[in-house]
Amino acid sequence: MSLRFEELAWRETPMGEISLRRRRDPMLGIEVYEVKLGDEFLMSSLFTVAEIELARLGLDEVTEPAGLDVVVGGLGLGYTARTVLDDPRVRSLVVVDAIEEVISWHRRGLLPFAGAVATDPRCRLVHADFFALTADPAGYDPATPGRQVHVVLLDIDHSPSHLLNPGHAAFYTADGLRRLAAHLHPGGVFGLWSNDPPDDAFTALLGEVFATARAEVVAFPNPLQGRTSTNTVYVARTPGV
Repeated sequence: MSLRFEELAWRETPMGEISLRRRRDPMLGIEVYEVKLGDEFLMSSLFTVAEIELARLGLDEVTEPAGLDVVVGGLGLGYTARTVLDDPRVRSLVVVDAIEEVISWHRRGLLPFAGAVATDPRCRLVHADFFALTADPAGYDPATPGRQVHVVLLDIDHSPSHLLNPGHAAFYTADGLRRLAAHLHPGGVFGLWSNDPPDDAFTALLGEVFATARAEVVAFPNPLQGRTSTNTVYVARTPGV
């Protein structure tokens, strides 16, 4: 019989105390994995539809038939990365996370549903600041500085206006987004998860930098509240060749 609640990992980080918890939900009869940063819940395995849709929508926007190189900013519970790896067109995946402990959860097998993220030979887990790598012309791949990629998917902050760290704010400007776009191939795609409803001003900002930009509302059942909840996925594409 599984424990009702178990703290699988805990670590003090520069952003605060981060912990991975597993609990048995008596109402749903399932095990739920949750991540907390300080007193704030960051993510839960109960709510993964939008993280999966972030990968699906971003990859669907790319026209290349094969050989895709993808970057994911924010590892979390691994649902976005795992969905990327499910696409047979993907040649390589670099997942960047600023918290080494989160990478350790995957390498230690604490998240069995995301095992492929640590074991798939196409995937590398990089301990680094995604936003600092974006601002650096060398880009996201330490092994190949300056390499452009086809897709960048980001799931770190709660939304473009609700940030985990004030230092991330420069990214959500025209200059910050241009620096990201420079790391993409022509016709490359940027996808961004947000916990908030679509922000028309941010969609317009994306439109200033990218050839196309849109906000997709992703709906999913919320069994804790007995209603449907929504997240937003922004999808933007650079001009093609």
